[in-house]
This record gives sequence, structure tokens and C-alpha cells, in this order.
Amino acid sequence: MLKPESEWKKKLTPEQYHVLRDKGTELPFSGKYDTFFDNGSYRCAACGNVLFTSETKYDSGCGWPAFFAANEKSIITEEDSSHGMHRIEVMCRKCGGHLGHVFDDGPKAKGGKRYCINSAALSFEKK
Repeated sequence: MLKPESEWKKKLTPEQYHVLRDKGTELPFSGKYDTFFDNGSYRCAACGNVLFTSETKYDSGCGWPAFFAANEKSIITEEDSSHGMHRIEVMCRKCGGHLGHVFDDGPKAKGGKRYCINSAALSFEKK
């Protein structure tokens, strides 16, 4: 779902645009989904693609919503060496929006992944 940046600027709030299109990061512990645990689906705030479910969300204490698994058909990952770090960036497969990063320090019993995702990149659909 490639759109001109002018359309994204109209559709998204300034914070959503900063995160999803400029690959920004919201401040830790500031996002509305960090300590939110209702049942439902987490979607891309830009295009509505289903990315995560509440069954995979957990409290990692990192300051951002954390999930131990993603809808693999809805995301893409790539190496990110920005800011002098080596990380794996997570993006929406449908619109290319930046969601956050995935790390290997998640719950070992659940596969060991921690998808650290910006709340601004998400919308929630209650089950």
C-alpha cells in the first residue's frame, strides 16, 4: 500500500507519522498500549494490517508494548545498524511502516523473541 508521503501526513497524527514513516521511537513508558492488556488484535495504525494478538502480549518492563510472537505473514524484518547499534527492525509488510524492533531476550518458553513495538504504530481491535 504505497502512498505518497503527503497522503500519510494527512492520514496519521504527527507522532504516528514520526514513528511509522520516519522510523522514530516514542519515549519509553509513554505509549497507550505499554500497560494495556485487553483481549483483541493489534493492527498497523497506518493500514489496518493485523500484526499481533493479545494472546502474545506480555509485560517485559521495557517501556513499550512487547509481544513474544507476531503474525509472520504481516511483518517483515531487516538489519538496522542506525544509532551505532545492531538491531532487527520490524515493519508492516502491507505498508512498510516502521513498528519497532525484535530482540532475542523474550520468554524462553515462548521462543525467546521480544517484539518491542511503538504504541503509536498500533491500533487495537477489541475481541
